[in-house]
Amino acid sequence: MQIVTVNPRKCVACRHCESVCSFQRRGHYNHHDSAIRVNHYPEQAACIPLTCVHCAEAWCQEVCPAAAISRDAKTNAVLIDATRCIGCKMCMLACPFGAINFDSSAQSCFKCDLCNGDPQCVKVCFPGALNFEREEDAARANRARHDNRMAAQFGNRNHD
Repeated sequence: MQIVTVNPRKCVACRHCESVCSFQRRGHYNHHDSAIRVNHYPEQAACIPLTCVHCAEAWCQEVCPAAAISRDAKTNAVLIDATRCIGCKMCMLACPFGAINFDSSAQSCFKCDLCNGDPQCVKVCFPGALNFEREEDAARANRARHDNRMAAQFGNRNHD
């Protein structure tokens, strides 16, 4: 399965991802209608895009009382059917990443749907903070980065 992965070190907070997502979803540019959000942390001087990771064990799907959340057979994306959603926001509470949003005008929840397997946010991310890659490859690369940081931090110490 492929997912949108985030490298926060490359994010420049241009918010192009939010714009293209809102345009793809609603036909206009409004970051409130975007399924990806760029969170700003001024104290840490960081900007981190947040979007759904389409969990293998989707808690949002488990708690939905209206059976409005399903997995797409083609893309393996976890999808919300707005016509079935009752607006209870249980999925928002269940999501450990805070990746589900609420559309107050439609009274339904929404989230990333991977643009039918061709995520537009990745295409417009000129700094390369967003990538569309296999989940296994992303986990392997993340582990390698972590291991390299740990080796650099602790590798220079003398062991007595």
